Amino acid sequence: MNKGKKIALLLSTVLMIAVLAACGAGKNGGNAGEGSSGANAGTANTAGPAEAATTSEAGELTIKHKLGEAKVKKNPGKVVVFDYGVLETLDKLGVEVAAVPQASLPTHLKKYEDSKYTNAGTLFEPDFEKLNALEPDVIFISGRSSEAYEELNKIAPTIFMGVDTANYMGSFTENVKTLGEIFGKEAEAEQELKALDDSIKALHDSVSGSGKKGLIILTTGGKVSAYGPGSRFGIIHDVFGVPAVDENIKADTHGDSISFEYVAEKNPDYLFVVDRDAVVTEEGKQAEPAAKLVENDLVKKTNAYKDGHIIYLDANYWYLSGGGLLSVPEMMKEVQEGIK
Repeated sequence: MNKGKKIALLLSTVLMIAVLAACGAGKNGGNAGEGSSGANAGTANTAGPAEAATTSEAGELTIKHKLGEAKVKKNPGKVVVFDYGVLETLDKLGVEVAAVPQASLPTHLKKYEDSKYTNAGTLFEPDFEKLNALEPDVIFISGRSSEAYEELNKIAPTIFMGVDTANYMGSFTENVKTLGEIFGKEAEAEQELKALDDSIKALHDSVSGSGKKGLIILTTGGKVSAYGPGSRFGIIHDVFGVPAVDENIKADTHGDSISFEYVAEKNPDYLFVVDRDAVVTEEGKQAEPAAKLVENDLVKKTNAYKDGHIIYLDANYWYLSGGGLLSVPEMMKEVQEGIK
């Protein structure tokens, strides 16, 4: 082979190698781009009152909530709960927890007083020493524990899951779905929500067109407050469909302070009573039943009293808890039974 042919062959070989290398680099670059795009697409998934994103390799979710953002691994092992509605939902979904505030557990959650659960302090004052020693993977809180958020978030990813009373079912539903996603219980969560939605629709349809109106009051220490649409007990009006006897009640955490003259004047067809003293009393003191306060001469003039429609609600569900897969169905049943 002469010198010219050798040079041509050499140049041809070099050119072929260069082309193959360029193709290989393009192929690898395309995979990298697809991987980045997939991760970014994942962050757009919405779950609950937060945006939840998952990274398949790490099995991690990013939850954006009212107080910030939390990165939590899927199926976290050590779970701490400072909201009884969340505790109810996890209980219903079969998720075990490690620690709860045991001092004021509602009766339907008394099993969590067992010594196998760490006492996490109170709803307002977490036991930071015990929680640090526990080394939890995630902490769930709501309004009562919100002031401790920053300190709790130093111990473990902390997620705020309070129910928005102005959008009760929307926020409740999203909370349940988010918990289902975190703990791999999506199907169970959807099943529970579907059954509840069907029952609520039936109740709503039966009362919303009846023409009868209701009033919600809370009694404590001899005092009375009224709650209307959009309030902490407003689910009765906003979701279950009982029309409010007064649409102008201020949606305040502690309700509008009222007199029994007001109750008589408004003359509700249904009077719903939440007896705070039945679940929150000073140690050593015996609370008087709300009926002793409520069923006075003024209230006896109302349609609610005359028709036997003064409905004493279980404060364990309505005051201590609420917003969970155990309490919301029971709250619905209480209203359903009371208006018959």
